[in-house]
Amino acid sequence: MRVVVPVSGSDPKTRLADVLDADERLAFTEAMLGDVVETLAAAGHAPEVVATAAVDCPAPVTVDERPLDPLINGLLADAAGALAVVMADLPLLSGDAVERLFAPDADVVLAPGLGGGTNAFVCRHPDFRVDYHGASIRDHRRIAREIGADLVEVDSRRLATDIDEPADLAEVLLHSDGRAADWLVDAGVELAFEDGRVGVTRN
Repeated sequence: MRVVVPVSGSDPKTRLADVLDADERLAFTEAMLGDVVETLAAAGHAPEVVATAAVDCPAPVTVDERPLDPLINGLLADAAGALAVVMADLPLLSGDAVERLFAPDADVVLAPGLGGGTNAFVCRHPDFRVDYHGASIRDHRRIAREIGADLVEVDSRRLATDIDEPADLAEVLLHSDGRAADWLVDAGVELAFEDGRVGVTRN
């Protein structure tokens, strides 16, 4: 199975701008990417990274400036067998979650994100294509139905938790001990508690 990790190397994670500047967002993105790549490798896979610009990563990197949909759909069109796509902003990813994603022998396996996105998928159907605009998990279910694909969804908090907003950083500090968590600690980001909610603050 070919395993691809797409990542933006050009001004990534703009919704974290209230906490991290542009250089920091790239460095944090690279830390999350390192967590994902190392977890996939430890689970016995050889992930390939496809980035919109050069990134520092412990895996082979191909620079491809295409937007996400054309990029992934191009990979799907060229796939000679099963293709797995795992997003780079999943620093909570674990070996068990990887096994759960890759275990089903279905035409399409989807891992929903908490906000309605699609954080990972496995495709074995030649006609499946992606549409990451809006609530993509709903679109991908529909596309799978329309092509008659056998569909399985993986309900996993570690696959579902992608990091986009400042509040999401708390999940990294609470539930991860990898590169991304270390990066946040070194940058002075720490947990904050207010009105019964856990968030983050920065020293």
